Amino acid sequence: MDILVSTSYLAPVSYFSALNVASTAFVEHQEHYVKQTFRNRCVIAGPDGPLPLTVPVVKPQDPHCPICEIRISDHGNWRHLHWNALKSAYGQSPFFEYYEDDFRPFYEPDWEYLVDYNRDLLQCVCRLIDIQPSLRVTEAYEASPSDVTDLRFPAVFPYSPKPYYQVFSQREGFLPDLSIVDMLFCMGPESILYL
Repeated sequence: MDILVSTSYLAPVSYFSALNVASTAFVEHQEHYVKQTFRNRCVIAGPDGPLPLTVPVVKPQDPHCPICEIRISDHGNWRHLHWNALKSAYGQSPFFEYYEDDFRPFYEPDWEYLVDYNRDLLQCVCRLIDIQPSLRVTEAYEASPSDVTDLRFPAVFPYSPKPYYQVFSQREGFLPDLSIVDMLFCMGPESILYL
């Protein structure tokens, strides 16, 4: 099955579940940027429940700016805040120390464009989970593609969440479909079994 997905910052588990069964995953690079989506945000498990993390972007001049032209902003010291949120939320999880060195470089100012940042994070997570989807980027925008399964946000991924160990589950209960880092830091190499 070939799928079409939006670019995403530390996408939810359901996104990776779809990637795991896809023959080819086309990552949309030509759609218009849409605010308040997983394109530049993720949700992790914090001590008080779900905690959203947002990568700030430079507001485009053109409201119809393609996602591939969206630049990351350095506003608000977000890299430091996101890294500290990940350490605080998952520092006591079974696999945070194991993967810490893989994620730390993503919180240093090396990326200018959001799609490049998301792509490199996606490739890192796929490698750590041990899935090898054929990833390609779109060259042109198609509103209703006929040759792929369109899973661009806000599409709902075909996913049935299976509970797994979470750091704050005693307090909050199981929180389904959080960012993939939640599963990765809590389940490590067993993450592939849950996908």
